[in-house]
Amino acid sequence: MTARTTRVVRLVRRPAGEPVPGDFALAEHPLPPLGEGQLLVRNLYMSVDPSMRGRLESTEKHYTHNFTPGSPLDGRALGIVEESRCASVPPGRYVRHQLGWREHAVLDAAATDGAGRIDPELAPLPTWLGLLGQTGFTAYVGLTRIAEARPGDTVLVSAAAGAVGSAAGQFARLLGAERVVGTAGGPDKCAALVEEFGYDAAADYRAEPVREALARLAPDGIDVYFDNVGGAQLAAALHALRPGGRVALCGMMSQFGGERPSADLNQLIQAVLKRLTLRGFIVRDHEDLRPEFEHRVAGWLRSGEVLARETVVDGLENAAGALLSLLGGGNVGKMLVRLAP
Repeated sequence: MTARTTRVVRLVRRPAGEPVPGDFALAEHPLPPLGEGQLLVRNLYMSVDPSMRGRLESTEKHYTHNFTPGSPLDGRALGIVEESRCASVPPGRYVRHQLGWREHAVLDAAATDGAGRIDPELAPLPTWLGLLGQTGFTAYVGLTRIAEARPGDTVLVSAAAGAVGSAAGQFARLLGAERVVGTAGGPDKCAALVEEFGYDAAADYRAEPVREALARLAPDGIDVYFDNVGGAQLAAALHALRPGGRVALCGMMSQFGGERPSADLNQLIQAVLKRLTLRGFIVRDHEDLRPEFEHRVAGWLRSGEVLARETVVDGLENAAGALLSLLGGGNVGKMLVRLAP
C-alpha cells in the first residue's frame, strides 16, 4: 500500500521575541498505518488558543508539553472519522481530539472526546470547539467551582471579548450576577461586550488605566474577578474587590513572550487586607463537571440565552496567520481555522 501523508503546520524555530510568519511552515507529514483501536480522522475545524504562545517557548512552565522545532504543532480539533478499527466509533462519527494543526490524524479511539455526543443538530459544529467545547467549559468551571459565583455578585472579566471571556460574561449573567463588567482592547470590542454579549459595561484598557475605569464602572466594588490576563489588570482587580472577594486565575497572557519587569506583585497585600481567595485552575482537572456543563449550556444555546461567536479563518495555509492575529487581539469570540472539505 502506498504510504499516506497529510499536510501539517510545523514549528520551524522558537520565536525571538514575538512570533512571526517565518517561525512556521506547511509540510507533508507521514500518517502511520491504522492499528487496532485507532481511527483516521479528517479534521474539519481546529482551535487556535492563547495558551499556544507559551508552548512556543523553550521553558516548561505552561499547561502541557511545549512544541518542538521541526515537529508539527498540535491542539484541539474536531473532525469526522473516515476509517475505523474501533467498533464503538464507526466511520461518519464526529470526534474531538488533540491532533489539530494538520488535515488528517491517526489517533487512538480512547484519546477522542465527545464521540457520540457531538450533534450538529443540537449546535453547529464550530460550537463544539467553542461554547460547548473546552472554551466554554473553562469559563463554566472558573465561575462555578473556582470563583463560586453567587446570585447578586458583581463580576469582572478580563480579555472579555475573547473566547473564554465572552463565554464567562454570559454565563455569569445566567448564574445570577447583578452586574457584569469586562475589559477589552479598543472601542469595537467594548461595544461588542455590551451589545452582543450582555455585559453591563466595558473598560477599554488601551484608553484608560483599568483601575480608574473600575472606579467609574463598578464604584461599589466587585465580588468576583475572572482573570485571563494577570499583570496590571489583576492588580487593578485586587483594589476593586470587596472583602471576601474571589478570583479565578485562568490565564496570564501578560506574562507570555518572556520575563517582563513588573511591580504588580506588590499589590498582593490587598489579598491579605481583604481576605480574598485567589485560586488558579487548569480545566482538565475538573472533568467531573462536563456532563452538567454540556447539559446546561446546550439548554442555554437552544433557548437563545447565550451567543456563540467565532472568528473563522479558512485553510491550513492560513493557520499560522490566525495564531498571530489572535495574539495581536484580532479575534472576537472563539478563533477557529476551518479546513477544506
